[in-house]
Amino acid sequence: MVRAFIGVGSNINPSENVRNAIRLISREEHILGISTVYETLPEGGLQQPRYYNCVVEIETDTSPVDLKHKVLRKIEKDLGRKRGKDKYAARTIDLDLILYDDLVLNTKDLTLPDPNIESRPYLAIPLYELNPELVLPGTGLSIREVVTNLSMKGMQPLDDYTELLKKEIINGQKN
Repeated sequence: MVRAFIGVGSNINPSENVRNAIRLISREEHILGISTVYETLPEGGLQQPRYYNCVVEIETDTSPVDLKHKVLRKIEKDLGRKRGKDKYAARTIDLDLILYDDLVLNTKDLTLPDPNIESRPYLAIPLYELNPELVLPGTGLSIREVVTNLSMKGMQPLDDYTELLKKEIINGQKN
């Protein structure tokens, strides 16, 4: 079993879609932790609804390619995600495999660790919350170093929503 981290985001009915996505992930993989959910501004200063973003830590024996395509993409499809040419389009759900244990991988289809960790506070800060001693594989950078160079401007923690998710999903796994 390995530990993997999944970035979760939505700006179309985000409170429902983030909860449903994490619930569906928990049916396929064992969830170890859910970071704080943050309300964030859309990338690129677009005029769109704000996003809910968080990171989920899982324990898995599913390969990274199967995790991306057979688990995460299936959940996105089930929740109505439509992929188009505009990579900044509003979305019901976005599930990205951002770390898979200490694996370094760079293929046409999947790059691990996700290179956006270093520039996107809504990925790095939740990763730091879940594992403050993490060193990004292949880079030598500690997540602590990464977050000290990022701003939380435009990120609003949704503490009550996060606690409800954790109680519902993580506690629900134990039953």
